[in-house]
Amino acid sequence: MPFRNARTHLEDILQSIDHIDDFLAGLDFESYQNDRKTRSAVERELQIITEAAIRLGDEAETLCPGPDWKGFRGMGNILRHVYHRVDDEIVWNTVKEELPRMRTAVSNGLRLMSEDERTDQGL
Repeated sequence: MPFRNARTHLEDILQSIDHIDDFLAGLDFESYQNDRKTRSAVERELQIITEAAIRLGDEAETLCPGPDWKGFRGMGNILRHVYHRVDDEIVWNTVKEELPRMRTAVSNGLRLMSEDERTDQGL
């Protein structure tokens, strides 16, 4: 049974993506790699995203097709359990290449959920 509803998990994902974007504003990979606080902050927000993906389970792909949900759940296992082997380049590439697609998919999923709710309410 989920800890919270799907909408809340999706909103958590968007909020974490926004935080990561704020943390990385104006940084290149080398600057990111040399800034322990920023790396830690980004990894923490990725943990939130991956945990939300775990809690959404198979519903994630149904609500928001496109992102590699299974891959994100797996990344969460690495961030939590094999943290000493986190590869900065993989994190950077994930944030730069995968999160924009995830943002689009999650935003679309939330929009469709809102439209469905309005329809169910007869609006």
